[in-house]
Amino acid sequence: MPQQVLVVIDVQERLFSAMDADRRDDMVRNLKILGAAARRLAVPVVLTEQYPKGLGHTLPELKALLGDVAPLEKTAFSCCGAPGFTAQLRATGAEHVILAGMEAHVCVLLTALDLLREGFRVSVVADAVCSRTAANLELGLAQARQAGAVVTATETAVFQLLGRADTDVFREVVKLLR
Repeated sequence: MPQQVLVVIDVQERLFSAMDADRRDDMVRNLKILGAAARRLAVPVVLTEQYPKGLGHTLPELKALLGDVAPLEKTAFSCCGAPGFTAQLRATGAEHVILAGMEAHVCVLLTALDLLREGFRVSVVADAVCSRTAANLELGLAQARQAGAVVTATETAVFQLLGRADTDVFREVVKLLR
């Protein structure tokens, strides 16, 4: 199985409060599942923060789960525009990038487009992304799909990371999905 990396984009305090209230709590729950599964399976995690001076830092409950993962600060909308981001991904040996976070139609989408151009396989976890409006979310997911990204679900991404059911890791991680 090719090396994978989870990228959690801009899930920040002030930005979070502006997100679609019907989706944002589910997004955080799914981000926690993805983060916990990635940590347990030793999948590298990259965390970004868009202009933290203005938008605040990563939500405390998510930051606590990710532990020692230091956020990469950025002002570019695409994570690929942040100095060191692409090099950090390449250093993991990752061929497949799993994207989650905010906003689906801006930073997540623009990152997906740039990563596809860079030759990475990209999955956008639809139930672990959010935008301020449902329409923007759907447009962002549709454009990512049209460009060649796979639009998937948290549970699917976790099962792909697991690969098989006959392990102790499976029995531990599958509990996150209940």
